[in-house]
Amino acid sequence: MPRDVIEASSGLLGALILEMHKKSSWTKLVWNVIMGMALLSVTIPMFWGHKNDPFSWRSSFFGEWEVSKEKHPQLLNDIHRSRQLMNEEPEDLWYPPDYQGWKKCPGPITPLAALPEKSEGYIQVFLEGGLNQQRMGVCDAVAIAKMLNATLVVPHFDMNPVWRDPSMFADIFDLDHFLDSLKNEVRIVKELPEELSWSTREYYATGIRTTRIKDAPAQAGHMWFMTRVLPVLQTYGVAAIAPFTHRLGFEDLPPGIQQLRCRVNFEALRFVPKIRRLGDLLVQRLHQNSGSQEEPLIEHPSAPAKFLALHLRFDKDMAAHSTCDFGGGVAERRALAKYRQIMWQGRVPNKKYAINEIRNLGKCPLTPEEVAIMLAALGFSSNTRLYLASYKVYGGEARMAHLRKLFPVMFDKYSLATEAELEPFKDRSSQLAALDYHVCLHSDAFMSASRGNMHNALLAHRGYEHRGITIRPDMVLLQELFSNSTSMGFKDFQRSVRTGHQNRMGQITLRKNMQSIYTYPAPDCMCGPDSQ
Repeated sequence: MPRDVIEASSGLLGALILEMHKKSSWTKLVWNVIMGMALLSVTIPMFWGHKNDPFSWRSSFFGEWEVSKEKHPQLLNDIHRSRQLMNEEPEDLWYPPDYQGWKKCPGPITPLAALPEKSEGYIQVFLEGGLNQQRMGVCDAVAIAKMLNATLVVPHFDMNPVWRDPSMFADIFDLDHFLDSLKNEVRIVKELPEELSWSTREYYATGIRTTRIKDAPAQAGHMWFMTRVLPVLQTYGVAAIAPFTHRLGFEDLPPGIQQLRCRVNFEALRFVPKIRRLGDLLVQRLHQNSGSQEEPLIEHPSAPAKFLALHLRFDKDMAAHSTCDFGGGVAERRALAKYRQIMWQGRVPNKKYAINEIRNLGKCPLTPEEVAIMLAALGFSSNTRLYLASYKVYGGEARMAHLRKLFPVMFDKYSLATEAELEPFKDRSSQLAALDYHVCLHSDAFMSASRGNMHNALLAHRGYEHRGITIRPDMVLLQELFSNSTSMGFKDFQRSVRTGHQNRMGQITLRKNMQSIYTYPAPDCMCGPDSQ
């Protein structure tokens, strides 16, 4: 709306208000109605006018509700025309990968030193982030306690400002199992002794404290903790390390520490019974051999149905932080830029790259549409059962339309479980994430649409336990293919995807220098083909 029109309307409203004060109560009512109508005449165009103006206030404000058009219509049309997804799948699609002799070890690779008679003091850690960040933090805390001959206090979980979940360690992980599993290797206590009970999260939030270690560098080596933390322990009897996320590195650690981290991650950290029970029930329902009553899912009634767990990881945080273009036009880009400015003040790593460079480097997550096309290219049929393990998808159902059309047999925890079954998890996002983790771990196939903590944690855990297909999307290859989607047919696209992912279906990948033990547990934590 032109400025002179808005100014004139505003002037009219001012005059109406002044006149209203001079009138009787009855007349005031009439004037109130007139004023309201005048106000609407000014504000409605601000919300609903200028539909084609991408720079209007309305477009940037409602950008995330805009229906995004398909980015790869030619590939989608080819899939539908050739009916590639009906009932034919490659014979070996669901076969577990060749683990090439890598497996869990029957015992410790390098035995750890026995517990000393006296502890050097108590280690406290305050863990931030979501479920998988906290999981890694717990493993690191146990490792540091072992290296320092210290006693670990059960880690404190800080409330995540995004998810607002107050769940503590014992709400998610089986505390008794955790303590029992590690009792011969590390001293762990539920709380500090009374004489040290002053060392609380609140105590460290009120000022600078000599017992708090707050300058631990990312990926620090064990000598940093020996020289910086151990003296505090020996002097005060307690040391609190915060922040703690990603503070212990992966190189030059004492013998046996890497395997200890894996034992904590894959064996000692077991979810509480209520998560495991409902998770097992969801897996059972997903394996039940029936789809709709009109069209069974598979031909052989005696065989359990298989399902693929899919972590889309396409929420607003991820979309904004990636700085990628997801096809929503100028309105979407402006909305994400505003969100990014609020959340990170614009400071995100990918800002140093141009939009095309980000995509060519494989740093953009796959959209639900691209996930659907990739799964179709790998050979999954329209009867494939999908379990969605992600948070609310950015762009809503409009963004999900193509995935649902190509793979209509889709579930999540809310469609599989009753309200009564989910009631104990209400407003507990970390516990719900644990429920998703449990289902994904026990799925016949798993894929995440982008790299992240959930992808890394399950890639490692499923490989460690030989849990079947775990698809690792080749993001660089896929972005190259999607960038050329208008110049190739689906058959050529499919051929490239299948060839490029032959060795990315769950095979064990050996950890390289500086890589995370929580993504690649071999060879540090697994026994290879040459092991006795």
